Amino acid sequence: MKYYLLTIALIIFYSCKKPSQRGLVAKKAMVVSARAEASNIGKQILEQGGNAFDAMVATQLALAVSYPYAGNIGGGGFMIYRLENGSIGSLDFREKAPALATKDMYLDSIGNVIPDLSTRGAMAVGIPGTIAGIFEVHEKFGSLSMETIVKPVIDLAYKGVVVTKKQEIRIAEKHEDFALANKDTILFAKAWKENDTIKYNHLAETLTRIMKNGKDEFYKGETAVRLANFIQDNGGILSVEDLANYEAKWRTPISFQYDDLRIISMAPPSSGGIAMAQILKSVESYNLETLGHNSLKTIQVLAEAERRAYADRSHYLGDPDFVNVPQDKLTSDSYLKDRMSNFSFEKATPSSEISHGKVDIVESDETTHFSIVDQFGNAIAVTTTLNSGFGSKLFCEDLGFFLNNEMDDFSSKPGVPNVYGLIGAEANAILPEKRMLSSMTPTIVEKDGKLLMSVGTPGGSTIITSVLQTILNVHEFEMTMQEAVNAPRFHHQWLPDEIRMEPNRFSKDIIRQLEQKGYQINEERSPVIGIVDGILVLSDGTLEGGADNRGDDAASGF
Repeated sequence: MKYYLLTIALIIFYSCKKPSQRGLVAKKAMVVSARAEASNIGKQILEQGGNAFDAMVATQLALAVSYPYAGNIGGGGFMIYRLENGSIGSLDFREKAPALATKDMYLDSIGNVIPDLSTRGAMAVGIPGTIAGIFEVHEKFGSLSMETIVKPVIDLAYKGVVVTKKQEIRIAEKHEDFALANKDTILFAKAWKENDTIKYNHLAETLTRIMKNGKDEFYKGETAVRLANFIQDNGGILSVEDLANYEAKWRTPISFQYDDLRIISMAPPSSGGIAMAQILKSVESYNLETLGHNSLKTIQVLAEAERRAYADRSHYLGDPDFVNVPQDKLTSDSYLKDRMSNFSFEKATPSSEISHGKVDIVESDETTHFSIVDQFGNAIAVTTTLNSGFGSKLFCEDLGFFLNNEMDDFSSKPGVPNVYGLIGAEANAILPEKRMLSSMTPTIVEKDGKLLMSVGTPGGSTIITSVLQTILNVHEFEMTMQEAVNAPRFHHQWLPDEIRMEPNRFSKDIIRQLEQKGYQINEERSPVIGIVDGILVLSDGTLEGGADNRGDDAASGF
């Protein structure tokens, strides 16, 4: 009888268990990005026999058309790659400060930060790296002609892109900034509504010249002259010489073990790889699977590891071409064990008791990420940005694209908060031709020597924690990729001393218990923490795309 009752109980348990939510599954190849138009163009390139790197070029440019909020040719970013044979690498196409940039360029005569100067308009613009980045990728790994890759993007720009509800809201929110940043009426000054179609004719013409004339068109040709003149006419300092001197850089990625995973992520000038290594290695000895997903103790130990990593991040990290970054020390087991030695489940460790930092990194939340796995087994993860949404809000109508405001990712004045309330470090001070520090964390994960996932997200300082929580959701809590990217997220960055939580996604009981332990909870500052896109290789070799439901993101594969 007891066996019968046990059988009935098990049937009831499993029938009541919530079924798994699986994202799009494809047999051979997958692209996941912020817009369906970009993902579909990336897939189209793969279907034509192109590889992940051909699709990277197409998807990056298609995002410049379909997602001008963060997709760009006027910004920059980072790429992590893993070839089918297991070799890895990364590309830094982050923006740089112009040659005329100075440490005090955003300060007035008495040393105070001038409001908006580093965030809006021509003085906020760093030297764009995106076009240099895609040509570096194509030259090293591309298999299709640039014309084959770029033509569908040009066609999309002429045809136009349908406005989504989320896009309508984003454009409306920035109308005042558009008017303040631009002398003349621009394409985005119109009150675009959902289901309207925006055509990007000038951008199509710019892309056509780049397709025909190569990288030099953007950095040394007609487009370069028109761009530099436009920026200077609007009060900026970026010159044709700055454009001509820009180069993307191949770098060695951060690679570390967590459990039976090998995690490969971006090295400085991104802080993402080092900070994620610190956090994950700090919590590795705790059995998170047993503690439970988003349980009191799991949140505690992750928040405390994050607190310590972000304190180090703000003190030590910067452009490695200008700053000596003690990467090995920061990620060593002995160092991290010592950093966690004063952690207790009994109560929060106040940030005032955590050494280093005293400053935080200046960075906005509006970025975008895409992941690609091709039919040959190559994988890439790319995070790219204009910094703020629509960057500096300065739109070159003649060329058809927004310019970044990446100069705000430097420290305008070490020790003084920027517009986002964040404070900059001396290591991230402005210098000519220096790259500003970033949180962008494009990441590839291996298991047992084989590709497991490609993942990344926008989200400013929350990027690092969003990526690592997504990895943990899959690895520790056995979620599908779609479940992992959709799951509620939280974030601690040392200062301010609080745990940010997505509102109404955590139980009141968990919040109450955390507050009783001495944690400050903020559900208001981060209504969205990251918009994660990822691809998971399933046990049968098929690919699952996880496109975050917080955005208009979409997976496309075959």
